[in-house]
Amino acid sequence: MKAAVQIGMQRFEVREVPDPALPDDGVILKVTACGVCGSDLRRWREGLPAGVDGIIPGHEIAGRVTAVGAKVSHIAVGDRLALGPDIHCGRCWYCQRELFNLCDHPHFLGITPGYPGGFAEMLAISGEVLSNGVVHPIPENVSDEIAALAEPCSSVLASHLKTDTSLNDVVVVIGAGPIGCLLVATAKARGARAFIVVRSNRRRALVERFAPDAIIDSSQEDMAARVRELTHGLGADIAICANPDASTQAAAVQMVRKGGRVVLFGGLPKASPLTTLDSNRIHYGEIEVIGAFSYHPTAHAMALDLFARGMIPIEKLITHRFALEEIDAAFHTANSGEGLKVIVTP
Repeated sequence: MKAAVQIGMQRFEVREVPDPALPDDGVILKVTACGVCGSDLRRWREGLPAGVDGIIPGHEIAGRVTAVGAKVSHIAVGDRLALGPDIHCGRCWYCQRELFNLCDHPHFLGITPGYPGGFAEMLAISGEVLSNGVVHPIPENVSDEIAALAEPCSSVLASHLKTDTSLNDVVVVIGAGPIGCLLVATAKARGARAFIVVRSNRRRALVERFAPDAIIDSSQEDMAARVRELTHGLGADIAICANPDASTQAAAVQMVRKGGRVVLFGGLPKASPLTTLDSNRIHYGEIEVIGAFSYHPTAHAMALDLFARGMIPIEKLITHRFALEEIDAAFHTANSGEGLKVIVTP
């Protein structure tokens, strides 16, 4: 089969590799769609981990089952499946309390060496993945391309579930990439007003697809002051930092009301992970600062159900499609910020 193997910093090689073996307790998936994630881009820019010669990335996966192992009875040839990357150990303190996203010993499809991802024509899904991973059937009225986006939508849903976003809330999303747009769409689906902060006016046409209640250009105006103006001086109920910029985390604390919630959704670069927040404002205003990472597997099933019911305009997220042989162009396009979600169709 053909696979796109990352062999170095911003370097892929599309090559013939052996077809995956069918596990007795697993299935073989013909990959039909795999999204390019921001974390894929970060590893593409940074290069491979020490001691790793090559890896097949890709973890926003959808496809069709072509073979089923002898020990598998709940999946049939022809079934369509959507996958996320997380595989929890099932044994640690967090797994025992069903906090699977905080597992102490996780593996990740397309990320952990030895766990190839979806930028390939086929993928073996082992019993470990079926039992402790994120695998769900795709609803009949949901295309494979859309189903692949259940993975990024899952972390968005988990964030809003954590803040209990509701009808009376004003939510500010800082960051206008694919995740930022999904955060806006999901906030609106939960009945909230949603503002989005962009860094330049060139992103306006892309974010307008998701009908935010306000677009704030941080290159032209003070984002915190503008949020207070839009809320008649009160401030937002929730501010979500969906970018890797520490300065926006500081601004988020300034733009929420007393008792408001600040969500640190986007991680900072490993080389500079520290941030500075106004501790007195957090203390006297009883502001909650919340970390949000990954999701419980049920959020993935929820995303697929929401797509099937048309609750989120997820189709507006896809702006570019590439064949597997065009993997370099796919990553350069995603990295350029010209669009939103790039889909590779092996």
